[in-house]
Amino acid sequence: MGKAEHDFSGETVVVTGGSSGIGREIALRFADTGAAVLIGDVRAEPKDTNETTPTHELIEAAGGTAEYVETDVTDRDAIESLVASAREHGGVDVMVNNAGLYIGKPLRQLSPEEFDRIHAVNVRGVFFGCQAAANDMIDRDRAGVIVNTASISSSLAQFGQVQYDSTKGAIRMVTRGAALELAEYGIRVNGVAPGQIATEFLEDWTEEATTAARDGEFLKPVPLGRAGHPEDVAGAYLFLASDDAGYITGELIHVDGGWQIC
Repeated sequence: MGKAEHDFSGETVVVTGGSSGIGREIALRFADTGAAVLIGDVRAEPKDTNETTPTHELIEAAGGTAEYVETDVTDRDAIESLVASAREHGGVDVMVNNAGLYIGKPLRQLSPEEFDRIHAVNVRGVFFGCQAAANDMIDRDRAGVIVNTASISSSLAQFGQVQYDSTKGAIRMVTRGAALELAEYGIRVNGVAPGQIATEFLEDWTEEATTAARDGEFLKPVPLGRAGHPEDVAGAYLFLASDDAGYITGELIHVDGGWQIC
């Protein structure tokens, strides 16, 4: 099969949650295409197993341009500071609102504090990320791109995940609503909906779970026969940010190995 080639030279990409997992891979992939990448995260060190080098240092070591900005996405001022930092590189061209939190627990056991926390990270973080990026793009008369990380949970309920599913459903609608409002400025807003992806985001993920995905032992099987990995997902973000997706906005691309179709 052919390989997509992207060139984001001269552009600035902001990735929240870019220190680990999917966000780390997204940041590395954009850097490979020549973009200056800002990593917004609560910690610089990756949570990924066997990874010790912060994402921005890895990019710089490879000759790229990157910066880490400590960012708590639940804090609107922190997100605005992250976007303001991008002005030193010319301003935001692509905003990837990827930071997220997972709390798996049955409906009856979830505490109010846990409910508020997951919604603050997942929904506030994406909403205010869209808002700050859009303001920067409009101020600079820049027709930029926003890509949000949603989930298969954006439209499909899963047991013990009401609190998580509700945040991802909200992200789907933030994406669609923002796309509608920002179209007049030439700003496109889309989302990527990953499926079962083996990352440290799920702190209890094990190799046994990967085997279960391959063998169809989840509640639903993965038709492609395996769990996904960050490198399976990152390409969708680059596509949505590229000119090839220039007539796509308000959409959610599922990257789930076919999970949702069975």
